[in-house]
Amino acid sequence: MTSSGRPQVLFPLFAQVNSLAGVGAKTAQLLAQLGVERPRDLILTLPHSVVDRRPVASISEVVAPVIVTVEVEIVAHYPARKRGAPARVLVADTEGEFSLVFFHARGDWLEKQLPVGERRVISGKLERFDNTAQMVHPDYILKPEDAGDLPRFEPVYPLTAGLSQRVIAKAAKAAISRAEPLEEWADGALLVREGWPDWRSALEQAHHPEGPQDLAPTAPARARLAYDEFFAHQLTLALARAQVRRARGLATVGDGRLSKTVLASLPYRPTNAQTRAISEIAGDMAAERRMNRLLQGDVGAGKTLVAFMALLIAVEAGGQGVMMAPTEILARQHMESLAPLAASAGVRVEVLTGRDRSSERAQKLNDLASGAIHILVGTHAVFQKDVHFHDLRLSIIDEQHRFGVAQRMELGAKGTAVDVLVMTATPIPRSLSLAQYGDMDISIIDEKPPGRTPVKTALIAIERRDEVVAHLKRAIAEGRQAYWVCPLVEESEVSDLTSAEARFRTLRAALGEGVVGLVHGQLPPAEKDAAMADFAAGRTKVLVATTVIEVGVNVPNASIMVIERAETFGLAQLHQLRGRVGRGAAESTCLLMYGAPLTESGERRLQILRQTEDGFKIAEEDLAIRGAGDVIGTAQSGLPRFRIADVERQAGLMAIAQSDARTLLAQDPTLISPRGKAARVLLWLMEQDRAIRLISVG
Repeated sequence: MTSSGRPQVLFPLFAQVNSLAGVGAKTAQLLAQLGVERPRDLILTLPHSVVDRRPVASISEVVAPVIVTVEVEIVAHYPARKRGAPARVLVADTEGEFSLVFFHARGDWLEKQLPVGERRVISGKLERFDNTAQMVHPDYILKPEDAGDLPRFEPVYPLTAGLSQRVIAKAAKAAISRAEPLEEWADGALLVREGWPDWRSALEQAHHPEGPQDLAPTAPARARLAYDEFFAHQLTLALARAQVRRARGLATVGDGRLSKTVLASLPYRPTNAQTRAISEIAGDMAAERRMNRLLQGDVGAGKTLVAFMALLIAVEAGGQGVMMAPTEILARQHMESLAPLAASAGVRVEVLTGRDRSSERAQKLNDLASGAIHILVGTHAVFQKDVHFHDLRLSIIDEQHRFGVAQRMELGAKGTAVDVLVMTATPIPRSLSLAQYGDMDISIIDEKPPGRTPVKTALIAIERRDEVVAHLKRAIAEGRQAYWVCPLVEESEVSDLTSAEARFRTLRAALGEGVVGLVHGQLPPAEKDAAMADFAAGRTKVLVATTVIEVGVNVPNASIMVIERAETFGLAQLHQLRGRVGRGAAESTCLLMYGAPLTESGERRLQILRQTEDGFKIAEEDLAIRGAGDVIGTAQSGLPRFRIADVERQAGLMAIAQSDARTLLAQDPTLISPRGKAARVLLWLMEQDRAIRLISVG
């Protein structure tokens, strides 16, 4: 097998799905709606339930409604009495009689299927109607000698309109028959310890469950197949990590002169968690290989200071650093928070965004290329072709969950041997951080700096909005500032959620001209920045906003956060929004206004927020309530879509897969041992083509 071509043993699984017996063009179209385009997709589409078709002697042994299989004698036919009425066929088992009911069935067809006096095995849903037992349209009617064809346990697959169980079950059977046994890629000791079957047997067992116990994620066959998906994914991440580590890095060692000055100028001491993160980053930067680290910290945990200390190491070593944010507002804000720290150390920091005037921009680019600018802050504009650094050592990317692994790899390619530090203020549960960031080393800041006042969180029904406005009026008179967050921007017929535009108008009427500002995603960037600047400077007292203020906006004087229709937001989002207050000395409150009646999960979410400010605890709960794709927005998260594995419920398996993948690559970096070659086949099977390219590059 070459690294450039799919192994021959997999060819039958990658043919078109209509090459399977019984799958014509129409069925292929229906299967495509389930994401099934080749036999390979079908073998990874498992049944979600199972029907017990084991025969009973008599229906008296079961309690309706239930699916039952029983041998009967046909007693009599009762044709439909009038149009639209059903035909009935009376049948008897060993203990009594019941009827089979057929709508729109032709009499001659019924008599041929169920001749009076003969015996048949029937299987279908038994129900009670007017206290008599009946079965409407049995699923199976078989001669006793053919009853062996009836599956004792029938798998139930996901369907789409127009597709029947029989068709998909037949296609799945044909697809499995194309799967050749493959060499073992899993660690032998793991298979023994977990009692897992080999891959081919696991497929057979997972597609032929013999009861609910075989459908559980912990069932040996399913756990084995889920592990295979995780293992392929973690191998890809581990290969990406190995490639970054193989790429020669520059040892960037600071002498501490700048960082000592900055730390001495601070009114507080860094927390233990900050100090630990700084030393992990310094250790990575000092190594000969490239750093690829994620800095994860809750709202207000002090990531900015850690990031700045890392940038200072680059400057102390004679190099430069860059810090990138997803939006212009955040880039300018990073600039504002870094400027005073930089001034104390005599370090030059500049911001570069798409809005710089050309003469200004040209001057900055010159200074950057000559090394006069030590630290650059900006949006992705810092990666445009004409931006050249004198000696870039460290690239910091903020709010990384907007990118997947592939984009991370592109960013790393920008400078020669640039160390990469990624920051996120979104606490991510461990299982998800393994899935998303398995290629990175992780530092977690899990303490809050002293002096941050806890935020008081209260739930309040939307009917009491006037009281909230009156409360705001008093707070403004005392010199305080507030955010008012709305779920949608414009009124729409469909939604009763108040728009930011409408709320801005009502609050302006209640609180006075010039007191209320407005910011939302549809505003032109210049207007957005101006509204933010007015609020930050205290010129406006209330900022009506959509969730654009969720990340990063820092106004220490703002001590009230009102979130309208809070039950429509995700937990992590609410937590991020609440983190915008409680940044100054004043006591802060967060009012969660909800529309009654609350759903059970809506109430659970809001209660969790009331009980804790621990972002990691909140993230775990969010994951349990909503599922992985929603928690980080699968569309732009870079989180893989697994067909069998379940990131939430099988986090332990993901951790095992990560450690196995890293161990295998440590022993066999180019995957040429027998197990390594088997792992390559798995990568092809799971379509991890990028991983295969990485091996061939390596």
